[in-house]
Amino acid sequence: MVLVYSSNLSARVLLPWSICAIIQKLRMCSIEPQKYCFYLSFFERHFTSLRMISPIFVAMLNSILANYIKRRLNSDITDVKPVSGGSINRTYLIETLDHKYFIKLNNKTRYPEMFEAEARGLNLIAQTNTIKTPEIILQDSVGDESFFLLEWIKTRRPTAKASAKLGEQLAAMHRNFADKFGLDTDNYMGSLHQSNKKHNTWAEFFSEQRLQPMVKMAIDKGLLTTNDLVAFEHLYKKLPGLFDEELPTLIHGDLWGGNYIIDLDEQPYLIDPAVSYGNREFDLAMTTLFGGFSNEFYVAYNEAYPLIKGWQQRMDLWNLYPLLVHLNLFGAGYAGQVRDCLLQYV
Repeated sequence: MVLVYSSNLSARVLLPWSICAIIQKLRMCSIEPQKYCFYLSFFERHFTSLRMISPIFVAMLNSILANYIKRRLNSDITDVKPVSGGSINRTYLIETLDHKYFIKLNNKTRYPEMFEAEARGLNLIAQTNTIKTPEIILQDSVGDESFFLLEWIKTRRPTAKASAKLGEQLAAMHRNFADKFGLDTDNYMGSLHQSNKKHNTWAEFFSEQRLQPMVKMAIDKGLLTTNDLVAFEHLYKKLPGLFDEELPTLIHGDLWGGNYIIDLDEQPYLIDPAVSYGNREFDLAMTTLFGGFSNEFYVAYNEAYPLIKGWQQRMDLWNLYPLLVHLNLFGAGYAGQVRDCLLQYV
């Protein structure tokens, strides 16, 4: 079988029938599960009118992965639509006769146990009974394809009431403590492995499990210099004197504005966690990095669980970690911001 592809946009839009014909031919073939990822990625990459060709994704999904999901859900899949969901995974809305679901897909060897780690994080948050998380429906693999199926939540823009509730509930979540900083298992920050080896102090944990691995990676990539390394070595020594230690508390770990949603009833949900037991200021710091959190959020949090004096001056300190992650993921454009934050504390 020969696939002929034209890069002309009008050809892509005007000939959906030919694409459907190709899909039908693929369905008639005995496609191995590991081929699913390639074919789906190809059509996502090259055919931009996704809404117009939604039936293609239904056919593609039904032919491989959806048959397994259908058996597990005991319900027919009626539609599959691509939706936004970050840059790491392929994400879709799956509709059955009576429910809607959100699914993430990725090659299981590319990011080993990423969805397992995310499921553990969502479960840890849910077990606190303080703030909502999406219900986990299925987490499994078919061939080389790993997937994570969650309930579909209809969302709305945050209101002042919802923002205050988010602050209040996050404060309640932060009252769940552990004996040590870290976690029993490792997980991911974005697409980078995140070590959670346990330590007795936040200063040790933040230096050894957060900053040092990211600094080494950036040095190895040529994104930071030996002068930067010396500055970070100074910071590691000074860190215990820059803040007051608190008990290790459950933190979301990646709390930027894209990792919470508000449902139609103005209830907040946390999504995409990178959990550990850490310093709660770390979560607050990340909320300031890219915006998306209102004043009502901070007021409600501080009323529910007052922060230690001077917390605002430590936001750039804790944000060194996510900035280093972005430096390693997206390149030298973040180096200046890393250095600006670092020089405030050395």
